[in-house]
Amino acid sequence: MIALRYEGRTWSHAAVAGWVEAEMHSLIARGVGPGDRVAVLALNHPRTLVLLLACARLGATLAPLNWRLAGPELQWIVDDAEPRVLFVDDRALLRAHDGTAPRPVRDGMAVLPLEQWDEGTPCGTLGLGGDGPVLLVYTSGTTGRPKGAVLTVAALRANAALAYDMHGPMDRDHVLTVLPLFHVGGLNIQTLPTLLAGGCVTLLPRFEAGATLAAIAALRPTLSVLVPSTMQAVAAHPDWAATDLTSLRAVATGSTVVQPDVVAPFTARGVPVLQVYGSTETAPIAIYVRAGEAGGMHSTGRPGPGVSAQARQADGSAAADGVPGEIWLKGPQLFQGYWRNEAATAEALVEGWYRTGDIGTRAQDGSWTVHDRAKHMIVSGGENIYPAEIERVLATLPQVAECAVVGRPDPRWQEVPEAHVVLRPGAACTEAEVVAHVQAQLARFKAPRRVVFVEALPRNAMGKVEYGRLAR
Repeated sequence: MIALRYEGRTWSHAAVAGWVEAEMHSLIARGVGPGDRVAVLALNHPRTLVLLLACARLGATLAPLNWRLAGPELQWIVDDAEPRVLFVDDRALLRAHDGTAPRPVRDGMAVLPLEQWDEGTPCGTLGLGGDGPVLLVYTSGTTGRPKGAVLTVAALRANAALAYDMHGPMDRDHVLTVLPLFHVGGLNIQTLPTLLAGGCVTLLPRFEAGATLAAIAALRPTLSVLVPSTMQAVAAHPDWAATDLTSLRAVATGSTVVQPDVVAPFTARGVPVLQVYGSTETAPIAIYVRAGEAGGMHSTGRPGPGVSAQARQADGSAAADGVPGEIWLKGPQLFQGYWRNEAATAEALVEGWYRTGDIGTRAQDGSWTVHDRAKHMIVSGGENIYPAEIERVLATLPQVAECAVVGRPDPRWQEVPEAHVVLRPGAACTEAEVVAHVQAQLARFKAPRRVVFVEALPRNAMGKVEYGRLAR
C-alpha cells in the first residue's frame, strides 16, 4: 500500500522507512545529536514527516515553523529554539510574503534546502521510535511572545491511540491532508496516526478549495481534517455540488466552536463530521465525537480513553454536571511544558492537569459541550491569534498611547482582529498606518481588519480594560 502521495510522486511504507534511516544518518553527519533541535520552514511536504520520524529515532526535536508568520516573528522563534539545522522551502516564503521575508539566521545554524535529500534504500517498517521530546510547536503568546509547547514521543503515541479510537483502526484509510503540518491539527489528528497505522496520506502543499475538491474526486480519500473556515470555503466553491464525496467516511473539524451551519452542507451530502476538541498542548486530541456517533451537534464529544476532564470553578473546585467551568485536562498525550519558560509551564500545568482556559460543561452522560475558547483569544481561519501579540506591536507605534484588540465576527474567517486605539495628545495617525505597522512585524492574518480610534478605553473599578464592552 502507498504510504505517501505528493505532487504526482508516491512512496511505499518501506521506502519511507528507508528515507527515515537515511535522513537520520544525514542529520548525524551534520552534528545533530540527542537533545538538539531541527527546524523546518515549508509548505506541506513529505520530508517534514520524515524529519519528525528521524528526529524521534535520533533523540532530537523537530520544530516546524509557521510560514505565514512575519520575518521578525520567525527570527524570534529561531533565536528561542536554537536549532542546529533549518530546512527551508523557498516556496513557503514566496507564498506567504511575496518573497520579501528574509530567512531566519543564527550563528552556527546550517540553512539547507528542503528539496534536496537522499531517500536511501527501502527497508523495514515505519514506527515512532525513541522516547523523550520530539516536537516543539510554537503557539501564539498570551503575553505577547510565542511559547514553544514540548511534546514527547510518548505523547504522540498516546495521541495516535486516541486518533484510532476516534476514527477507527486507520490502517486502510487514505487521508487527504490540506491543513498545515506546522499545526498539530494538520499533523497529529489524522496524518501521523494514519502513517503509523499503515494507511496512506496524500499531502497537498497548502489548502485551496478547488484543489481539495479535485483531490477528493480523483484520489478518493476516506478521511480529511478541515477547520470551519476551510469547510465553508469548500462548500461555497463552484465545484462543490458536482464533486463526488462518497469516498469520505468522515471529516474531522475543530480549532474553534463549530456552528451547525458549517456542518450542515457536509451532513446533507452524507459526510459525517467528527468534532474534536484540544489544543497544541494536548497534541491535540482530548475530547471528540467518535466515528459512528456523528450526525448531531448536541455535544463536542467525550474524553478519549485515559483522558480525564473536569470543569473547574474559579476557586479550583469541580463544577457539578450541567454547570459551566474552566476545562482542565489530564492524560498521557499532554505536553511536557513550555520550552525554557518555567513560569508559563507552572501556570498551565497544575499537579498533572492542564488548565485550558476554555469554558465547557459536562453533561450527566459524560459528554461535553465547549462553549468558548481561551480568554481573549481570536481564532481566524483556524489560526490562533492572541490580542497581546498585536497590542505589544501597536504599543511601539509612537503615536499610540494605549490600545486593546478584540475579535469581531466575520462570515469568512469566523473572527478577525479589531484594534481600539487611543492616540497621544496632538498625535495623528491613520488606519492604514496602524495596519502597516502591525504587518511589518506580525503575520498578515494578525493585522487588524479595522481600527477604531477612541478617546479612552473602558475600564473597570480595578483599572483593567473591559474587553467585553469593546467586543459588543
